[in-house]
Amino acid sequence: MRRGNWRGRRNRRHHHHDSSEWRKRNHPSEPPESSDRSSGSDSASSSGSSAPAPELPGFYFDPEKNRYFRLLPGHNNCNPLTRELLEKKEQERKRTMLLLEDEQVRKKSPRTGLNSTLLLQRRRLGELHPNSYCRLVHEVKVSEMKRRKLELQSVDASSSNADNFRLIVADSACERVFTVNDVSHGGCKYGIMKFGGCGNGSLSAQMCDNLYFTNRKVNSVCWSSVTHSDSHVLLCLVGISQTPGCVSLLPASLFNNSNPDQPGMLCSFKISTAWSCAWCLNPQADKTFSTGLSRSVIVTDVVTGRRQTYSTGSDVLAQQFAVRAPVLFNGCRSGEIFSIDLRQRGRGRDHSWKSSRFHQDSAVTSIRLLQDENYLLAADMLGKIKLWDVRVKRAAMQYEGHHNEYAYLPLHLCEQEGLLLAVGQDCYTRLWSLRDGHLLRTIPSPHPAEKDSIPNVVFSSRLGGRRGLPGLLMAVCNNLYYYPYGDFQDGTLCETRG
Repeated sequence: MRRGNWRGRRNRRHHHHDSSEWRKRNHPSEPPESSDRSSGSDSASSSGSSAPAPELPGFYFDPEKNRYFRLLPGHNNCNPLTRELLEKKEQERKRTMLLLEDEQVRKKSPRTGLNSTLLLQRRRLGELHPNSYCRLVHEVKVSEMKRRKLELQSVDASSSNADNFRLIVADSACERVFTVNDVSHGGCKYGIMKFGGCGNGSLSAQMCDNLYFTNRKVNSVCWSSVTHSDSHVLLCLVGISQTPGCVSLLPASLFNNSNPDQPGMLCSFKISTAWSCAWCLNPQADKTFSTGLSRSVIVTDVVTGRRQTYSTGSDVLAQQFAVRAPVLFNGCRSGEIFSIDLRQRGRGRDHSWKSSRFHQDSAVTSIRLLQDENYLLAADMLGKIKLWDVRVKRAAMQYEGHHNEYAYLPLHLCEQEGLLLAVGQDCYTRLWSLRDGHLLRTIPSPHPAEKDSIPNVVFSSRLGGRRGLPGLLMAVCNNLYYYPYGDFQDGTLCETRG
């Protein structure tokens, strides 16, 4: 009897201790039972408010409800929690806070003590070189950009823009943007948008008359100069079922019904699945384009149809031609970056024709050559963006903050403005100083972050052509947004634009 009673008292004492601990954790505002407990609970509450709650394996602490929840699905009845769901909730909270900060009148300067007035004074005193002044003014202006909704006008009022944007690619003058949209019933539609600037600082966008549909996926797009600058568009279409993939060269005039002229050269080349494409502007390889395939590169002459095939050993995900020489730069899934000189005919399996070979740590998704063609920017699927010196095959700089794990994401280079842009897999658009790698601004997406809603962007100091406006164009889901410079008409910016 005594033995059993002793056990019962011990169990009751243990149960009372557990319930009091739970009560302290879940109801800290309840009155204590004694003065000793009061002092202990006060110290615990003060320490709990200043220090974060300890992590427990398999549990999540909610600071709003001041309690722990199990992370195992099914243990919380109708509201099972997973770590992925909690991370998504936290990301959405941060995105909402950044959107509210973007709506504020005064923006945080990208560098301490940097503003337009101070820069103008330093320039008039001769303390700043004109190129440095132009670059720093653009840094200030991009930090002041504000979001505006851009309504897309269409000649055909019955065709509403209800399909999500998949790709937008601007021509060299940023007068037109080639768009690819996912169609809800499958396939893609593509066309050309034209832009115009208004005197009040707004931008107008109009969709072309003709929209073309395809039941195949568009993998890559680039503008091509066949008869004149940006006269054509090069499309890489993925094959489906019994239909092989192809590369189509379409004249830009094809997308305008009001043009009485003939569309010009229109050709298509059957090809296996192409990951990337590039057009050569060097006169020694006139009317030549390349396609990056699985484990090979094909260089094609549009006029003669002649092809040169290079076996690479890895999928070629990114390509760009140099302008000063007929040299093609390639970025591979293996992380290798190499160049091909089209003047060399050697295509042996020993890969001796590869030059300027260097490696990143993951699959290369985008490459961009600088104007002097001695430096090359490369981004990979680990979120690393590096500036490579092609001559010594070394990384000269790294741009921090980009986020990518597996997506095929491009880089946007604005060398004249001294800016580098990239949209991450987390749906944030980031702008860096090209010169020193300083992160100037992080722009949240206007829509909740999802895998199928990563924004596509175009940036230019003359968006809309020679008389265009400076700013950022963003396409996300089925909406268009414009981020203009706040005071594009004042003297400081006019001086930078010449």
